[in-house]
Amino acid sequence: MGRLSTHVLDTVNGRPAAGVRIVLHRLDGEAREPVSETRTNADGRTDAPLLAADAMRAGTYELVFHVGDYFRDAGTATADPPFLDVVPVRFAIADAAGHYHVPLLVSPWSYSTYRGS
Repeated sequence: MGRLSTHVLDTVNGRPAAGVRIVLHRLDGEAREPVSETRTNADGRTDAPLLAADAMRAGTYELVFHVGDYFRDAGTATADPPFLDVVPVRFAIADAAGHYHVPLLVSPWSYSTYRGS
C-alpha cells in the first residue's frame, strides 16, 4: 500500500520545524488540484500520510511549505519580506504502491530536499 510522507527540519536552529503549514497539490499540465493541507507536529512530521492507499495515484505533485510564517513565529531573524516565504517542491509518483518520503531541510536562506525512505 503506497503512501506519501514528509518532515521538515529547521537547520538554522537545529530542531524539527513544528507548525509548518503544508499544502499538497496534484498537477495536470498547468492545472493545480489541492489534495490535502496539514501542519507539522512537534517532531516536524505530519500526524498522518499526505496520501495513502486509494488516494495514491501516479502523477506529478507539488508540496508547498509555508516556511516564512514558521520562521517569523519562531522568532528567527529573516529579511522583510522573507527571502524564502513559500517553498514549492515538485515531484512525480511513478509507482502508486510505493512509499515516497519528501523531507525538507530549511533555513531562512536555503533549503534542500531529496527522496527519503
